[in-house]
Amino acid sequence: MPSHEITPARVSFLKDDYERGFIRFCGLRAVDAEWGSFASTVSIQLEHRQQDGFIHAGVMATMADHTAGYSAFTIVPEGVQILTIEFKINFLRPAFGEALICRSRVIREGRQVIVSESEVFDVREKSETLVAKATVTLMAVPQERLSRDEPAASSS
Repeated sequence: MPSHEITPARVSFLKDDYERGFIRFCGLRAVDAEWGSFASTVSIQLEHRQQDGFIHAGVMATMADHTAGYSAFTIVPEGVQILTIEFKINFLRPAFGEALICRSRVIREGRQVIVSESEVFDVREKSETLVAKATVTLMAVPQERLSRDEPAASSS
């Protein structure tokens, strides 16, 4: 397979994998995946807003980081995990619409270090306004090299 394509099965896996855990709790959904790019959306609920009614910066930062990570997942083989090393986000204007769309793309394809860029758009009355831009540095790590200690069971 040429290095600039991913299989439909891989696209399906990545879209499903994107929507787990905290991301599912936040309501983020995968909408598109291609070689080197990934897109997501969230329908804004009252819980996504901060005290002044704007969409919370934490929602936008989470979306930008996670979607960038999945853009990196599109260029690595199965069995490789992606971890964020660092990210920087600029909030360009307040977001207050009914949805957000995030489009991320890989801007540097390293063997171990990958850099992606995310743009977050506020959807208002069917138009999109750029509200945040992030640069995310990620590390590709073979799954067998990751050590995951199981969290202690909580007592209720």
